Amino acid sequence: MPSLDQVFALNGGALKLRSQRLNMLASNIANASTPGYKAKDLDFDRAMQQAQKGSSIDKAMSDHTGFRVPLQPSLDGNTVELAVEQTLFAENAIQYRTTLSFLNGQVSSIKRALKGE
Repeated sequence: MPSLDQVFALNGGALKLRSQRLNMLASNIANASTPGYKAKDLDFDRAMQQAQKGSSIDKAMSDHTGFRVPLQPSLDGNTVELAVEQTLFAENAIQYRTTLSFLNGQVSSIKRALKGE
């Protein structure tokens, strides 16, 4: 029988990565008018693959965080494209909620099993 750490590792790791990505995207949006600001993002899929192969979530996150290349460079050196950031933020927020719902389902299943239902 798998341990609770093993049961929750995948979704717990995904939740942490999604949370960190939300923070990055929010920071990008907040700095949309800051001259010289470089938009950062996390390649969630690659970070998650690395974590599934046994790497720590923090290492996977640092290995797959980078600067975004803008479609249209601005004159002040800022690489934030507000519409892109807002879209990515909304998508990631939905994925975060989905992961959280799945994790809640796992907890509910374990509770029912412990109660003998």
